[in-house]
Amino acid sequence: MLDEILGLPAHPLIIHATVVLTPLLAVAAAVYALAPRTRAALGWAVLGLAVAAPPAAFAARQSGAELKDGRFSSAGGRLGERIAEHESFGTPLVLAVLALGLVSLGMLHVLRAARYGRPVEIAVSGLTVLLAAVAVYYVVRAGHSGAVAVWGS
Repeated sequence: MLDEILGLPAHPLIIHATVVLTPLLAVAAAVYALAPRTRAALGWAVLGLAVAAPPAAFAARQSGAELKDGRFSSAGGRLGERIAEHESFGTPLVLAVLALGLVSLGMLHVLRAARYGRPVEIAVSGLTVLLAAVAVYYVVRAGHSGAVAVWGS
């Protein structure tokens, strides 16, 4: 399903959506959580990114699994180790981006409704910022390990 796009391996093409959308969601959600004056301008961006980033991360993971199965299933030695390391970040990245997306949607609701009270608003905002950091960590680790797997060093 996600093996090729126009004859090229899909994974190197699909990952760009995750590499762009995840940090954008992380920054937009964190700024929305921490800077109330920006909320009117950022609300729709956070909403759109919270909906788009998790499927992009899932598609990147799935296309990577298909690339490995189709072209690198017998890779051994140093390349096999690098691919395994890169693959190990796939599921945590998808889970982190999914969690950030869901919590960002919850944050939008809580902060717009203004009926849950300050402690709930602080907790949801703090959780959003924490998950933003976790998602960025995993997208950087996955990206770096993928680059090392391809380019070495």
